[in-house]
Amino acid sequence: MFNKLEFVLEKYDELSMKVSDPEIINNQPLWQKHIKEMGEMEPIVNKYKEYKAAKDSMAEAKDMLDMGDEELKELAKMEISELEDRIPELEEELKILMLPKDPNDEKNVILEVRAGTGGDEAALFGNDLLRMYLRYGERRGWKAEIMDINDTGIGGIKEASVLIKGKGAYSRMKYESGTHRVQRVPATESSGRIHTSAATIAVLPEVDDVEVEINPNDVRVDVYRSSGNGGQCVNTTDSAVRLTHIPTGLVVTCQDEKSQIKNKDKAFKVLRSRLYDLKLQEQNAEISAERKSQVGSGDRSERIRTYNFPQGRVTDHRIGMTIYKLDSFLDGDIDEIVDGLITSDQAEKMKNL
Repeated sequence: MFNKLEFVLEKYDELSMKVSDPEIINNQPLWQKHIKEMGEMEPIVNKYKEYKAAKDSMAEAKDMLDMGDEELKELAKMEISELEDRIPELEEELKILMLPKDPNDEKNVILEVRAGTGGDEAALFGNDLLRMYLRYGERRGWKAEIMDINDTGIGGIKEASVLIKGKGAYSRMKYESGTHRVQRVPATESSGRIHTSAATIAVLPEVDDVEVEINPNDVRVDVYRSSGNGGQCVNTTDSAVRLTHIPTGLVVTCQDEKSQIKNKDKAFKVLRSRLYDLKLQEQNAEISAERKSQVGSGDRSERIRTYNFPQGRVTDHRIGMTIYKLDSFLDGDIDEIVDGLITSDQAEKMKNL
């Protein structure tokens, strides 16, 4: 690991010199490429410099033990004691920073919500989840853009697609893919009986034209009149767009905008992300198996998380974590469980290494 860290440090120093070169500054695409590389290396470089400084301090403190001054010896012992705790911590932090990076981590995400088992109650829960993720995005300073939404008219959603833009959005949202189960008394239940319903979440990285090239001849484009809530223009013009990718059978709809052109652009964004996801599954059988186990069919038995209203608890079944603050969790305060999932994922990767 330390040989790799030395290489990263040398590469970082080399890039630092390059980005100050007037010729490279004048070549903006190359300059920006180097700046981006430096930005990716910077956390590792800073942590490694801190580690090296701690090792140097340890060596100096040990040298001070050989001196005759008793006061200096006591100071050296205190410093050694602190560094003996800090150096192993820095080594662990460096190991995590050196883990292979998911190339999609810094990307925006397309979040898809679908009502699963449970009828109207599942649709209402789907709306709760959508609001939870929108609030989470607000807390992190991300921006959300509704791509498409199919509501039930009573406050629920059958399905929705949202583009969430923000630094590192995919790195934190990717763990949300799967079936989410809710246990609560529906508003329509007169006897007070607890019902169990489910909704599925799919998190896809947003991809561009370069990563996924779509042959226009492979896509059938249908336009039609929007339905559901909307202004007069939305419901009286053929602004809604349906894309059918003939080779795969994937269907994407978008009717949120008044403009047919904007709806078409949004629909192609979703289609590209879905095709990219399919490509990943084909390339890696493990990813395919993992995705099936996460998203499944929307059946309540295939769950990754349970939201229990009577007990006010949220349980993530993948890491066995339970927290008793359901209200704040549904208001977007989900970092505690997300951090737990990231830590668990890192631990697994370190085991594999």
